[in-house]
Amino acid sequence: MDATSPTTFEEHPTRLADGLSARATAAWGALLVGLGVALGAFGAHTLQDLVTPARLNTFETAVRYQVYQGLGLMLLSLFARQGRGAPRAALAVLLGCLVFCGSLYLLVAGGPAFLGAIAPVGGAAMIGGWLVAAWRFARA
Repeated sequence: MDATSPTTFEEHPTRLADGLSARATAAWGALLVGLGVALGAFGAHTLQDLVTPARLNTFETAVRYQVYQGLGLMLLSLFARQGRGAPRAALAVLLGCLVFCGSLYLLVAGGPAFLGAIAPVGGAAMIGGWLVAAWRFARA
């Protein structure tokens, strides 16, 4: 790559504290969407016969948020490729999604009730990540 090339996937943060690289952001986004589609199919065809309607609703909420965040991460990776990325925002969105959706999935699977109190922490991280991304884009 020459010195005049625009920012590419190869230019990425070297520490997790620096956020996610464009490549990692895109990969995590695609993984979240792909798993979300699979989990959605599982919920529609198998889980509905195994859990209460309230738990199925919780599961569907987790799947929906997982897919939305995955699509958002893929969009963030496109901005990162243009040198207008928000790597820390992407990391906050990813971690928030994992905590939020993960705690809901565990609740549906019969996990301890305290997991319900953890989900809002993940939600706050997702919100914070998107607010940081908005601020970053407004300054670009």
